[in-house]
Amino acid sequence: MTNAEISKLLRNIAAAYSIKDEKKFRFQLLAYEKAADSIESLPTELKDLYKENKLQGIPGVGPTIQSRLEELFQTGKVKHFEEVMKDIPQALFPLLDIPSFGPKKAYRLVTEFHLKDPETVIVDVENIAKKGQIAPLAGFGEKSQADVLRAIAEYRLGKGKTTRMPLPFANELAEILISYLKKSPAVVDAQPLGSLRRRRETIGDIDIAVATNKPQEVINHFVAYPRKERVMERGERTSSILATGGRQVDLMVISPDGFGAMLQHFTGSKAHNVHLREYALSKGLSVSDFGIKKKGDEKAEYTKYKTEESFYKALGMEWVPPEMREDTGEIELALAQKLPKIVELQDIKGDFHLHSNFPIEESHDAGQNSMEEMIEKALKLGYEYLGFSEHNPSISQHTEKEILRLLEKRIKFIEQLREKYKKSIHIFALLETDILANGKLAIPDSAFDFLDATIASIHSSFSLPRDEMTKRVLSGLSHPKAKIFAHPTSRLINQRPPIELDFEKIFAFCKENNKALEINAAPQRLDLTDILVREAVKKEIKMIINTDSHAIDQMDLMQYGVTVARRGWATKRDILNTMEYNELKRWFEN
Repeated sequence: MTNAEISKLLRNIAAAYSIKDEKKFRFQLLAYEKAADSIESLPTELKDLYKENKLQGIPGVGPTIQSRLEELFQTGKVKHFEEVMKDIPQALFPLLDIPSFGPKKAYRLVTEFHLKDPETVIVDVENIAKKGQIAPLAGFGEKSQADVLRAIAEYRLGKGKTTRMPLPFANELAEILISYLKKSPAVVDAQPLGSLRRRRETIGDIDIAVATNKPQEVINHFVAYPRKERVMERGERTSSILATGGRQVDLMVISPDGFGAMLQHFTGSKAHNVHLREYALSKGLSVSDFGIKKKGDEKAEYTKYKTEESFYKALGMEWVPPEMREDTGEIELALAQKLPKIVELQDIKGDFHLHSNFPIEESHDAGQNSMEEMIEKALKLGYEYLGFSEHNPSISQHTEKEILRLLEKRIKFIEQLREKYKKSIHIFALLETDILANGKLAIPDSAFDFLDATIASIHSSFSLPRDEMTKRVLSGLSHPKAKIFAHPTSRLINQRPPIELDFEKIFAFCKENNKALEINAAPQRLDLTDILVREAVKKEIKMIINTDSHAIDQMDLMQYGVTVARRGWATKRDILNTMEYNELKRWFEN
């Protein structure tokens, strides 16, 4: 089974627990959802980790679920899973992929109409709704029946919550919506919620919280958003629209004095909030999106909190950055006032993965802007240094002599720029060099004389077995001038899976040989993943955040690489391009 298949299986187990008794089994439900999230984004296939006896310690996977995964790999099934799934119709699970279909709703429909075929269940429900047979059911009605038909239609078009958006796409849409909302004088503050605020790499729908003393005025303004396809729901405290492109946006409003508690509660994650609630209960307190009150006192009113900082402080904790709220140790550290100070965008002093349009007849796509244009952009960003890293000249179309001539011409031009900008910014002459399938770098050894260093990367033969791929990467990184391993898993989000690498060996090699791993901020990459960043931080491996820009506007995407670093708990000391120039220059030369 692949990681995606295992993740789906675990989500189905969580859904089964929800159907059986959501309150009774809430901790099991939460554990399986958390494990599914973690496994879905793992850069290494679980089957390989199992073969190497390395299932222990996977973030979000506790000992119980680990033992069941081992049973799955050993026997192809899990006895406990079969017990949980007993009496749960298999036909309900495809319905869970449809917007607005939760486990209980899906269960009700498949049992009420005796639907048994997972292959046809969506069409079956659609036909039943078209015949008007859902409306008479208790708790449904004509509107619910119409909603079922609309949800299925939108599911087929990939609208609503069906397909997850890459973080930058969701963030841009949320910023447009928030900018629109703030045009209303009734809006005191507006912030994103949920996985978007925690900066997960992919986002389902977009949730926004608004602080206001005039909730109806804000809701009226929200549902009047000119770029919507339709209003999905309109209430006194919440509303939903389908924005252009079929993306669902949910709005919540609250008075400014309670905004902090709402922001905390709906930012999540669910696992973080459950742990927080359990801690509060141990102190005789009850927490919710309305605030904090004494446990068990029905007459007690919630103390409201205007800010998240005051909410966490009332529980004796440091404010926890949203990116860290995944219940992986942050609550314990916040209680001890020992949270790490994770890296921020303003800490970044430069970018080393920039593709200009300088003509070296590259092996891959060239940049769109000149080096000077990229330097001017870097100065506007306040950078102290930058590195040009065009792709190496194509080895299939050039002789060794021609490659040397092209790189010599390039370094002479860079020297001219260094002289021109010597009082403004420091310029590094780098190159993004392919690691070939045989482990060699794709330029002749004498070509490195024209480079301060090279960024090594994989751009071909992605399906090599794990051991061969690891050997290939370590061979390429063994060159003294190969200082950075770019977009290490080579994944493209929603397009190409990660390559198979033994990261224990990669980490050990980098630490011993003074190499750095890149956190690539390009929206389609976000690579390293946050899970690998966290492991690199623990092992004290140096990283560098780059944009992989092929145009000057892409240099603004640095924030997304910083987001990945923050989710991996990286601090300034973990990230090379937060260093002062002289310190960084010494690292390159070491």
